[in-house]
Amino acid sequence: MALGFLGGFKLTFEHLGRRRVTRQYPDEKRPKQPRQHGRHVLNRYEDGMEKCIGCELCAGVCPADCIYVRGLDNPPDHPVSPGERYGYIYEINYLRCIHCDLCVEACPTEAITESKLFEFSFTNRADAIYTRDELLVGDDGRPQRLPWEDWRPGDDLLTSGWMRATSPSGAAAYEGEVQWSGELGYGVRAPEGGQSGRRDDVATGTKSLREVMEAHLVPEDIPIEHLGLRGRLARAKESARKKRDKLVSSRRRRTEARVGR
Repeated sequence: MALGFLGGFKLTFEHLGRRRVTRQYPDEKRPKQPRQHGRHVLNRYEDGMEKCIGCELCAGVCPADCIYVRGLDNPPDHPVSPGERYGYIYEINYLRCIHCDLCVEACPTEAITESKLFEFSFTNRADAIYTRDELLVGDDGRPQRLPWEDWRPGDDLLTSGWMRATSPSGAAAYEGEVQWSGELGYGVRAPEGGQSGRRDDVATGTKSLREVMEAHLVPEDIPIEHLGLRGRLARAKESARKKRDKLVSSRRRRTEARVGR
């Protein structure tokens, strides 16, 4: 019993000597993985037409029953989508959504994808039900920025990495192959490679656990170039880069705010 009591102190003193991992949230955030499941967006083709064809497969597969879709025939003189129908009504109730991404995998046209934005809250139940106009990307292809959402640079990039890592029937021959059309504002998004060598971590933003959670590793698992003086220099450079990125992001938000007025 005494050994267990002293063992608790041993663990405490071991952690006292480790680097602090506290971040100044919300000014500083951890990088998000490519497969982050966040707020949905309805995409358009590169010519501006909507990808949603109102098939209601996303609503049918949703385990939380949070999606409501109603299709309508395309107007002959001014079609909304390339198909016969389009999503006339499209609603997602975020009080129910569990961000499982099943709707994304069920969609035959890649119309619905999930961004990395997960920091959004509501003051009333009506705001929690996103409508088609709020989910549909703008004329530049960018997601709508609603007042209660905390968008950061990169939250709209590389959406639904999980869907883009899958292949027909799990066939490895299709891994890394582009099998979706381009999107307005982004073009053809890069496919995420799985466990094979056909992957491009730079294009997809994939980060290893060692890179993201190095501060929690034991010393023998940390690369030698990150220890001692070299490690301090590397951390100083990384800190300077983050401060520069934060300053650039702050200036961009102020500029967008002035333009919005």
